[in-house]
Amino acid sequence: MNRIDRQPLSADEAELDYLDGEYRIRKPGAYVRCAVTGEPIPLEDLRYWNVDLQEPYAGPHAKMLKLGLSKPD
Repeated sequence: MNRIDRQPLSADEAELDYLDGEYRIRKPGAYVRCAVTGEPIPLEDLRYWNVDLQEPYAGPHAKMLKLGLSKPD
């Protein structure tokens, strides 16, 4: 998704298709949930996801935890 493609979003959880370098909105919403921590991630803050697993991550630490490259705090 590009900045110019933004649509008014509802306050509900969004459903996305995660692509290389962008995502496609299947169901509009304001956020997605981190696959590791479960915390809500506002779409404008979403920067980390896995295309193969189709999951979003709250940040680099969460992604590293998922990959087994880091220990939980």
